[in-house]
Amino acid sequence: MMSMVYNWPAEQVDMIVVTDGSRILGLGDLGVQGIGIAIGKARSVCRCCRDKSSKGSYLSANEFLRCRIILVLPVMIDVGTNNEKLLKDPLYLGLQEHRLDGDEYIAVIDEFMEAVFTRWPHVIVQISRVSGHSSCLQRYRNAYRMFNDDVQGTAGVAIAGLLGAVRAQGRPMIDFPKQKIVVAGAGSAGIGVLNAARKTMARMLGNNESAFESAGRQFWVVDAKGLITEERENIDLEALPFARKVKEASRQGLREGASLAEVVREVKPDVLLGLSAVGGLFSKEVLEALKGSTSTRPAIFAMSNPTKNAECTPEEAFSIVGDNIIFASGSPFKDVDLGNGHIGHCNQGNNMYLFPGIGLGTLLSGSRIISDGMLQAAAECLAAYMTEEEVLKGIIYPSTSRIRDITKEVAAAVVKEAIEEDLVEGYREMDARELRKLSQEEIEEYVKNNMWSPDYPTLVYKKD
Repeated sequence: MMSMVYNWPAEQVDMIVVTDGSRILGLGDLGVQGIGIAIGKARSVCRCCRDKSSKGSYLSANEFLRCRIILVLPVMIDVGTNNEKLLKDPLYLGLQEHRLDGDEYIAVIDEFMEAVFTRWPHVIVQISRVSGHSSCLQRYRNAYRMFNDDVQGTAGVAIAGLLGAVRAQGRPMIDFPKQKIVVAGAGSAGIGVLNAARKTMARMLGNNESAFESAGRQFWVVDAKGLITEERENIDLEALPFARKVKEASRQGLREGASLAEVVREVKPDVLLGLSAVGGLFSKEVLEALKGSTSTRPAIFAMSNPTKNAECTPEEAFSIVGDNIIFASGSPFKDVDLGNGHIGHCNQGNNMYLFPGIGLGTLLSGSRIISDGMLQAAAECLAAYMTEEEVLKGIIYPSTSRIRDITKEVAAAVVKEAIEEDLVEGYREMDARELRKLSQEEIEEYVKNNMWSPDYPTLVYKKD
């Protein structure tokens, strides 16, 4: 692996987007053909960190060297495929063997991480669509500058949406810890969102042990077997912190394994959050139960994607629960015409809102790791980005046409948090000591100045 990494000709690589092609949304295991995921996300980072005033496509050698360009390398780690159709295809270009797993798989990723950080000590690794995503994140996050956009990106965008829903109720984001949230799904995405939401609540409550304990009581988690309580046999260790105490569940009129509809009916949540990957899970019965919510404006997050896996459609949500809900999804849906000139807005929680800014902010700060605080700051920045007028209309995510400005704001928030956590080590001409002296306005200017915005020369003039 080391020799392959050193065969790459570029001396500078700022980010690496890496996949093993195993968990492509809506398509499953694509093997080596999953390289499109890494390429697509690498392009997103470059595009979002490039100034919209850029024109043309030509740079001289000297101009290229003067430009502050983020160089992103897409990587596909071919460890085989479990897609039988591909294994039998003589034209398949990847390794025609079943996937490595367990210790053998981890050994390959270990070797990759050691190699790339040896060659490029300051690189940022963004893991996307890998089979061992959760274990990889826990294994490497405190040793390397890396993040997993499937887990942490999804969590960040969901947190931003949840904070936006609080604002849409006419309340300040600091009221987020008061929200009662029923979560459908306890897989890696669900647990990732739960952990991030709990940490955000605790941060708002004082960021101490009692705050963390208090925040945990706001969640009611339901998986395929029903409500998760401490009575659950062979409970997943990652889900254990969110298991309800038996007495707490009993006081609420619930038991171990209670159905989603029962939980929604009894808890009367402010938010119904779907991360189950089970299409149609929010049935008419479940949505009818949500009508009893104590919230003035309940929120429905059908975050599973692709579209066929969405827990419900916006039409179902608005028609059953009512016009005053907040709706968000992981897949794109059209807004709903509610009649009388009113629109039911369908907000899509796309990871693209966050991962370019997280990468850029980490790069410019020179932070040694990507901390929970930096990720939370990114989510809070996205939630605060919308105007009061927009959120009161039920719009909690901005238009992707504003992605350049969003990336700048998110990156600045990440840099600021890295400074506050004393993680910064500097970048290029800006050392750590200078970074720590920057004001908020200066941080924003620093980020803006390090986004790619070359002025291209005019090569062809039209005759008058």
